[in-house]
Amino acid sequence: MEAPTFHSPIQLSNAFKSPSFMNNEQSKIALLRNLGHRLPALIVKKVPRRPLLQFVVFNPIFLNVYPVLGAPMPEMKEPEVIRTQKLASGVRIQDIIEGEGPEAHEGSLVEVNYVCRRSNGYFVHSTIDQFSGESSPVILPLDENQIIKGLKEVLVGMKVGGKRRALIPPSAGYTNENLQPIPDEFGPRRSLFSHANEPLVFEVQLLKVL
Repeated sequence: MEAPTFHSPIQLSNAFKSPSFMNNEQSKIALLRNLGHRLPALIVKKVPRRPLLQFVVFNPIFLNVYPVLGAPMPEMKEPEVIRTQKLASGVRIQDIIEGEGPEAHEGSLVEVNYVCRRSNGYFVHSTIDQFSGESSPVILPLDENQIIKGLKEVLVGMKVGGKRRALIPPSAGYTNENLQPIPDEFGPRRSLFSHANEPLVFEVQLLKVL
């Protein structure tokens, strides 16, 4: 018996409904072979990744169903940068807090709190007690003959309430033992002069201009 030939989906559908077809095994086999020749194999094409992502993220349907995918990225704020200025003497200054009070000038008499450390962070001396937090401000004249040059350069131009950090090289530091600021206690004084030949970091706050 010759296998029937089908030319359209309607013919195929009618053939499935025919009782004679259901009882004829050879017809079933012929039909399957005919289908194999008539229907081309499915071809899966590779979709480029970028267009697919653009479709998923920006398609309105996906925006409604998956709002997280289409949500805008939060704006990233850049961290504040503390600018450093380098003076001709080699002193490097950072403004931490800009004061709002009277400004200190060369020759002024000022009251300050400060912390002095080595460049590696090692504590040397301070007007603020490390344990109690109590302060003992010092009064300094902004005169190179009485105060270390680097600290004078740091204080000149500051306003009351301001705070600065400075790296002071030995050439602008304790070039002799009579220059202020010098701690009264023997231990801190000895510690200070044992490090006088290396850069020192001063963090100073201007309290008053007298």
